[in-house]
Amino acid sequence: MILCCGEALIDMLPRVSTAGEPCFAPYAGGAVFNTAIALGRLGTPVGFFSGVSTDMLGEILADTLAASNVDTGLLARSARPTTVAFVKLTNGQASYAFYDEATAGRMLAPGDLPVLPDTVEALFFGGISLVNDPAASSYEALLARESGRRLIMIDPNIRPGFIAGNEDAYRARITRMIAQSDIVKLSDEDLHWLEGRGDTAALAAGLLAKGPALVLITEGAEGARAFAHGTSRHRPAGRVDVVDTVGAGDTFNAGFLAGLARQGALSRAGLAALSGSEIDACLDLGIRAAGVTVSRAGANPPWVHELEPAS
Repeated sequence: MILCCGEALIDMLPRVSTAGEPCFAPYAGGAVFNTAIALGRLGTPVGFFSGVSTDMLGEILADTLAASNVDTGLLARSARPTTVAFVKLTNGQASYAFYDEATAGRMLAPGDLPVLPDTVEALFFGGISLVNDPAASSYEALLARESGRRLIMIDPNIRPGFIAGNEDAYRARITRMIAQSDIVKLSDEDLHWLEGRGDTAALAAGLLAKGPALVLITEGAEGARAFAHGTSRHRPAGRVDVVDTVGAGDTFNAGFLAGLARQGALSRAGLAALSGSEIDACLDLGIRAAGVTVSRAGANPPWVHELEPAS
């Protein structure tokens, strides 16, 4: 099983009412939450760990996870409120306004960290859960505890507006977590925010030197690239009519991890033994899954039957 560790929240997405007025509609979301949902829909055994409220919105989150075959047995439930994010779309690109103070997710503490069963083969971290304490330090502690014991993937999914005023501490935390991870995924924009200007391959090599075995870079309509020590791969993206990009990177992460699971490579040794063609297959699954997500409104990852022809 893959355990996705990070934020779960309610996205308020822009819509138009039946009276023609602009409005917002609530959708269960969060970067790591979306990855868990996508993995469940792709038929990969997956669980989710986060601080989740027992309020009405928290019940929506838990029910949404269960409906997509995500194990909720490790959730840290509390009576604190649920995080809410209002989303603005400009030419299909999303920006966010977060309301996160004293929420169930934000207040996740080191004492809430679970003892993991042996069925957990890999862990995934990322998103805004890595910005603010105590939750950020709690997730960092969990990653550090499991590093070297289970396969670790991280996607910071950087939100500069959410990080404002906390940038130095955030950069230091992400740098530490990258050094202890096996797979690092960044969008091309996130790569340059974190590592500065420069050639993608050179910047990826710099990340590999910090400790990971594999660096994934997504490039939107240009596809995705994978860099490992001594090799690099590129897979193109197919043509897609984009409705919005909410959840695109999260779904790519799920597709790549699902590909590893299909290859029997959810371990550090399995990752190291992957051939170039096997890496390509994982990239392709991530790209195809993300292509479905961006073709429809909101973070709505595909089910496995939407990607594979019926037998």
